[in-house]
Amino acid sequence: MNENVTQRGLFISFEGIDGSGKSTQVTRLAQHLRASGHDVVLTREPGGSAGAEEIRALVLQGDPDRWSAETEILLFTAARRDHLERLIRPALAEGKIVICDRFADSTRMYQGLSRGDLRADVDQLHDLMIGVEPDLTILIDMDPAEGLKRAKGRQGTEERFEDFGASLQEAMRAGFLALSKEFSDRFRVIDGSQNMDKVAADIYAVTDKALGENN
Repeated sequence: MNENVTQRGLFISFEGIDGSGKSTQVTRLAQHLRASGHDVVLTREPGGSAGAEEIRALVLQGDPDRWSAETEILLFTAARRDHLERLIRPALAEGKIVICDRFADSTRMYQGLSRGDLRADVDQLHDLMIGVEPDLTILIDMDPAEGLKRAKGRQGTEERFEDFGASLQEAMRAGFLALSKEFSDRFRVIDGSQNMDKVAADIYAVTDKALGENN
């Protein structure tokens, strides 16, 4: 194990449209890093702490119009703040690698774009209450129609955003790609149309490089 990396910790987030395969690749990366001797904390948003998981149920279930975009921004920020305080910051302080399935970039996209141009509101609240960005953000990019087909095929209960339909997924893909250029220092774009093993290999490569640079 690289002791310097362990002492400093590393914060990795995964982003992408619904059905992009994030959750599968998050788990695979955690296994890869643990096999290399790293201490890894695997978490997700919204969620990751007891209070944040309660908020998750509020925002991901129910009718698409259950909340206004402005209310969602407040709910997601509240969940993120609790997550940051109770899990992310303590783990990083202990030198662990934190891998998070979605973080603030998802709020910039889903609430910032889904029902109006609210990006400035998202950023202002993020700067005030969160003030943290990942060291590395892995964006799994793929065709929105295929992603939505995968997402709806799961037949789960947390499909509120999938129910907004293909137009939202198309806007989200374009938005995530724009974010990858805006924050090019931390974003790495992975082709999600490849088979899962090739996607995983590409992710391992960019993560191992980031760990080396963090040394």
